[in-house]
Amino acid sequence: MFVGLTNAPRDYAWGSKSAIADLLGYAPSGGPEAELWLGTHPGSPSRVLEPAGHGGSRALTELTTLPFLLKVLAADAPLSLQAHPNREQARVGFERENAAGIPLDAPDRNYRDALHKPELIYALSDEFAALCGFRPVAATRALLAALGGDPSLDELLSRLRDDDSIRAVFEWLLSGSRDVRTLVEAVVALCSGRAEPEFALVGGLASAYPGDPGIVISLLLNYVVLAPGQVLYLPAGNIHAYVRGVGIELMAASDNVLRGGLTPKHVDVAELLEVLDFTPLPLPFLAPEVPEPGLRVFSPDVPDFELAVVTPTGRPVEFTPVGECILLCTAGSVAAAGALSSTNLVRGGAVYGSADEGRLTFTGSGTVFVATRNTPTSS
Repeated sequence: MFVGLTNAPRDYAWGSKSAIADLLGYAPSGGPEAELWLGTHPGSPSRVLEPAGHGGSRALTELTTLPFLLKVLAADAPLSLQAHPNREQARVGFERENAAGIPLDAPDRNYRDALHKPELIYALSDEFAALCGFRPVAATRALLAALGGDPSLDELLSRLRDDDSIRAVFEWLLSGSRDVRTLVEAVVALCSGRAEPEFALVGGLASAYPGDPGIVISLLLNYVVLAPGQVLYLPAGNIHAYVRGVGIELMAASDNVLRGGLTPKHVDVAELLEVLDFTPLPLPFLAPEVPEPGLRVFSPDVPDFELAVVTPTGRPVEFTPVGECILLCTAGSVAAAGALSSTNLVRGGAVYGSADEGRLTFTGSGTVFVATRNTPTSS
């Protein structure tokens, strides 16, 4: 069974006013359109498009509950620095805050469910910029040296000795002390007019979040600009922030976000320190498997989700979702046929496919993103 889906974009202030509309081929609302959600997340469940003559629509939650959430994301301004808990941290934190009687919608609540929230982002725009994970301290010190050895950086450099010092430096920066506020001002001044991407970013962050310690924290993190088709995978504990660009995001359907700066929202430093992985790691690119021409499959190390990108051009492409799936067409016109039925997708169209459709055969010319579960053997 295939059923059509629709939803209204989320109007977060950092969203683009036109990018999602331009991508999917509809008239923009005039306000910010940050994310279009496709799934059963209770924050914005998709609506099922009823056949002609049946009238209205109903929530996809009346048919199923999905462990993943597919989004179209369009950032015109930086999102907050954030990280997500693993399964055990989420379970313990959720139970603890429930026992403390903290309402689920309280602004100082950290855990709104008992789920982890790994995610991946697939770049669609010509450039998709992000901060993700801690850079090795030797590389960060070399970057800061390019600012000319200004004495205003002495305390930061004295604290930032080696990779083992990252946690303590991060905690100090989030303390909001007078020394940190002075450092933030100095770093913004030193980076002004600099062409290096990391320093140019400081200016943009300072404009959006003046005085925020996340401005300096950004210089401790990997800064990456993705080309179209590249994917980052952000597991539990990875600190990250999307800076600008349009992409397809796929994640576990959770609301658990621990913020670490670049935000007016609640920052629980102690809890964030328990969740974060301070180990410097390479950029977390996720390479696809390519089972056949016109099919790329991005499979992270969690069972919650997998993303297939189908681009048939003159020949059929086959892909077997793991159970239920959501299909989103971002270009062209593509037909998808399963065991029981078929559906025709054009740019901007989305459908839910039930598990009994099995292997799907795609024909036509265009691009379809398929979100589904990952193989059950994944950890």
